[in-house]
Amino acid sequence: MFTGIIEELGVVSAIEPLHEAVRISIQGPEVAVGSKAGDSIAVNGVCLTVVTNKRGVFTADVMLQTLANTALGGLQRGSKVNLERAVTPATRLGGHIVQGHVDGTAELISRTPSEHWELVKISLPTELDRYLVAKGSITVDGISLTVADIDATSFTVSLIPETLARTTLGFKQPGDTVNLEVDVIAKYVEKMVSAR
Repeated sequence: MFTGIIEELGVVSAIEPLHEAVRISIQGPEVAVGSKAGDSIAVNGVCLTVVTNKRGVFTADVMLQTLANTALGGLQRGSKVNLERAVTPATRLGGHIVQGHVDGTAELISRTPSEHWELVKISLPTELDRYLVAKGSITVDGISLTVADIDATSFTVSLIPETLARTTLGFKQPGDTVNLEVDVIAKYVEKMVSAR
């Protein structure tokens, strides 16, 4: 489990093809500290399992299905990625409950800068529409964000300077693909209500 509070902006240092998978190497010295084989690290919101960790570079194996169903399939050597280690019982829950299980991908539509923040509009896949509400939580590329506005085909988030400086949303442009994870509580509520 994660919180959606990004710890570090890492860099993809290598992508090695495997049988029906790739092994991705990521330079992320802050999150690599203390991480060992079997630990979970969210990479752009996708929960990956550490295979090796040496000198601030960790590797993780990514199945072809994950590459096809998330924005990780577009990563290249040199790509920057959002990194977060799994929570511990003593971790502050600064964002919201994030599983690292991507529900879909979306396209960044527009960026509207202002003096103290930036509004970012993102397409909304039809199958995820029912889980979003204004002022509710959404995870975009692993970042816990609040939905500022929502319509039938898109939603908007407001990014503060700290988020712009420390995450991939600081430089992603219209047309770029992002990973989305809706609030898991909304999915549980839907299941309980539909069971009645």
